[in-house]
Amino acid sequence: QVQLVESGGGLVQPGGSLRLSCAASGSIFSIDYMGWYRQAPGKERELVATITNGGSTNIADDVKGRFTISRDNTQNTVHLQMNSLKPEDAAIYYCKAVIRRTASSIQYQYWGQGTQVTVSS
Repeated sequence: QVQLVESGGGLVQPGGSLRLSCAASGSIFSIDYMGWYRQAPGKERELVATITNGGSTNIADDVKGRFTISRDNTQNTVHLQMNSLKPEDAAIYYCKAVIRRTASSIQYQYWGQGTQVTVSS
């Protein structure tokens, strides 16, 4: 089995910064991509940023220039550096990983349990 453990959420004032981390562990041969999604109350879950094992990134337009995604392939971790946070960034942030358990396996999708980000003065 595979587990994703997120950390780094919390309360921050507008304009502040937070760094989220997500560590994958378990039966992992390779991680094709990892990413962050968020869901605010009453809204659908939306993509924030993803990064492939080759380092290619996809960043949502409304966080581009403020958020940075990075990855440590040796530690199976992904980080989301969030700067200049706005109240509309408040949400539960979920880590997602697309993983192969063996060299010949299909891709499996896993989600973390979510970490709350609150932006308020």
